[in-house]
Amino acid sequence: MNNHFQSKLTASACLEKIANEGIDQVRFAWCDIHGITRCKTLTPRALKAALEKGIGMVSTLLLKDTSDRTAYKVFESGGVDDLPGFGQGSNVILQPDLSTFKVLPWSPKTAWIQCQAYFPDGHLVPFDSKSVLQHAINELSKLNMQLMCGLEIEFHIYRIKTPSGNTNPALAQWPSVGPEVELIHPGYNLLSEAWTDMAHEPLSIVQETAEGLSLPLTSLEIEFGPSQVEAVFEVTDAMTAANNMVLFRSAVRQALMRHGYYASFVCRPPFKQIMSSGWHLHQSLVDAKTHVNLFKRESPLEGVGPQHAQKTLSALGEHYLAGLLAHARGTSVFCTPTINGYERYAPNALAPQSLVWGRDNRGALLRVIGECNDEGTRIENRQGEPAANPYLYMASQIYAGLDGISRQLTAPLATDSPYQNDSEKLPSTLGEALEALAKDKHLVKTMGQEFVNYITTLKRSELRRYEEASDKLLFQSCEYFSRI
Repeated sequence: MNNHFQSKLTASACLEKIANEGIDQVRFAWCDIHGITRCKTLTPRALKAALEKGIGMVSTLLLKDTSDRTAYKVFESGGVDDLPGFGQGSNVILQPDLSTFKVLPWSPKTAWIQCQAYFPDGHLVPFDSKSVLQHAINELSKLNMQLMCGLEIEFHIYRIKTPSGNTNPALAQWPSVGPEVELIHPGYNLLSEAWTDMAHEPLSIVQETAEGLSLPLTSLEIEFGPSQVEAVFEVTDAMTAANNMVLFRSAVRQALMRHGYYASFVCRPPFKQIMSSGWHLHQSLVDAKTHVNLFKRESPLEGVGPQHAQKTLSALGEHYLAGLLAHARGTSVFCTPTINGYERYAPNALAPQSLVWGRDNRGALLRVIGECNDEGTRIENRQGEPAANPYLYMASQIYAGLDGISRQLTAPLATDSPYQNDSEKLPSTLGEALEALAKDKHLVKTMGQEFVNYITTLKRSELRRYEEASDKLLFQSCEYFSRI
């Protein structure tokens, strides 16, 4: 059965399909600002009205920090004066996108539809993260360009030893602690075939889940750290890639849990001997009509050396690269949104530290891949963590790159020493990243001052609680490992 419906699917055709397949539950799912899916589960009798008119959802779900605490005082006078439509825990409407209809391979007779949030008057909620990416894509389309993205996602899979605080009511807390786990492979043996065989069962569950959802998974690999793996996906347009990332993270966690495994997309799980996980975002611009790769260069620019961007990138590609560098500090909060993620930036750890690019250099922030006349020419951003909201991550890249194109910025020479240079550094903490965003006038303008204020309020709430926590490791275990 083909799980993917075309965008022109009507509500009546969807209802007919649900009836023919014997579906008895449909999850109306929505991706929150932190990249986590929320859902309401409807029975068949409620579907017709929901497909045509949407369903209500409490608006405070848009105002929560990573612990599920509402960061705005919605029941106090003036508490949401700068957020019209959010007062008193009012409703927003989840409108289903029928093109996202899937039958969940791990949950019998259950279907899934992704939604977007609207106000009751029909206006799109501006803080819906999917709408942020759609706006950025629209800006690209004005120039007849489209962003293409390839996903390379590192994460951890553990075997659940004994469920603990998240299922035991005697140990319940807000947020809950994660389960007690053990490794599926001991690590420190990159791409080991023996470790691949040891992890065969959970990797097979991941593959079957992805393929059952028609996600374009191409490989599963053993990463360097204990219990760490990597998933790689084919290149798609940015919105499809973002949708795929949201669904993949949510789906594999659920499917693996049913078989006694625990998947975590937190950058650094709360254990002593671990390796950080990154989300490397491969990106290129193509002509929206011909799909020709606009980063591809036919031949090297005359008179340039191998460290020059236009040795292999087009002029437009160099401008885009320079834009990513110019705004890398400001985009950090979208690439690495958790406190935990900033612990990844360490020397010689295959994670970036400085605002530098390299030619096929895995220590640099940006890695240029491809030779002249290569349709696969692209830029890989190695800054992201796997917990990032994909809509915000990709939108931030578009806006940064567009500024480089608009101002025809030139890139510095490529680096051969990404950890030994005098270049400006990336933010080393979430607080520093928020300050960098506030100072980035271009990002504030393009993403909107209202949105920047909003995301800053949520992340400041997270930071305050972290600073007040007496046990910082326990905070990260409960805040991130138990939920992401």
